[in-house]
Amino acid sequence: MVLNQYAGVRDRVRHSAVIREENGLTVLTFHAMGTRCRVLFVEPSRAVANAFLDDLLNWVAAFEARFSRYLEGSLISRINAAAGQHWVETDDDADRMFALCAEMVFLTRGAFDPTALPLIKLWNWKQQPPAIPSAAAIAAARELVSWNKVQRRPGGMFLPQPGMAIDLGGIGKECAVDCAVAIALQHRVDNVLLDFGQDIRVHGKPPGRPAWHVGLENPASPGSCWASVAVADHAVASSGDYLRHFTHQGRRYGHIVDPRTGYPVENECLSVNVVAPNCTHAGILSTAAFILGPQEGYHLINSFPGASGALLTQHGNRITPRFYEHLVQ
Repeated sequence: MVLNQYAGVRDRVRHSAVIREENGLTVLTFHAMGTRCRVLFVEPSRAVANAFLDDLLNWVAAFEARFSRYLEGSLISRINAAAGQHWVETDDDADRMFALCAEMVFLTRGAFDPTALPLIKLWNWKQQPPAIPSAAAIAAARELVSWNKVQRRPGGMFLPQPGMAIDLGGIGKECAVDCAVAIALQHRVDNVLLDFGQDIRVHGKPPGRPAWHVGLENPASPGSCWASVAVADHAVASSGDYLRHFTHQGRRYGHIVDPRTGYPVENECLSVNVVAPNCTHAGILSTAAFILGPQEGYHLINSFPGASGALLTQHGNRITPRFYEHLVQ
């Protein structure tokens, strides 16, 4: 990691930080990893709180500087730039991240694939007016997408084909939440909620309540909730394309691309909510289930140890049995 780049990210993150008190909680908000982040916690003491927040902001900045594909000097950008040319040196933290990627690719049957960036760039849902890539362009991009092609060894990674590229969207922010919980516990901040762009994990409980309550957005009425879940020592993540999509010649295209087909997801799912022991699994399961569709997605979540979920579809909701343990109507 380039030290000057880390310093720039750190200054930006820390400059965005705002602290306030609310209902017996200390609330920190800041902007990092391209999203709004919130931390709500019960202060053991002001000195402990200050040390925790200082360490957390520095760690998040270092994480973004290393793993963001949008920063030219990041590890991810250097790996992508070296595609088809040479190996790039990695460290233990990166090796663990990439090993987790491999595990999740296998468990989701390829619905999650960090090498999908060529397809993601092809489907630019922000472009005005919207344009649909040609079948030939999609086929060419698909040739560059397969985690199984990635070559790894302890301390190194190589993308063997020019044009291959990785993106940790779907796992990076979620891993950051899990690491942030670990930082909180190291500082003996035992009652905390972390929300990085609506990827949420909690530990302990808020003042005067037995659990944290997390609202689940209604895809049919964004900004309102269809229900909430009560959680303690769990994570909550949601996926859907109801906020980011476009219509072209009467057909709707969402922003979530299925790396197995090269096309945006088109099934009955409106959104997927997952509760799991950690945020990494909750986030990947919610996105993978959305891509797989109501039947396969339901079975993926229901078969995953400790996970439960609700799949909202055009024809009703599919809710795994364990999800009712958390559901607050």
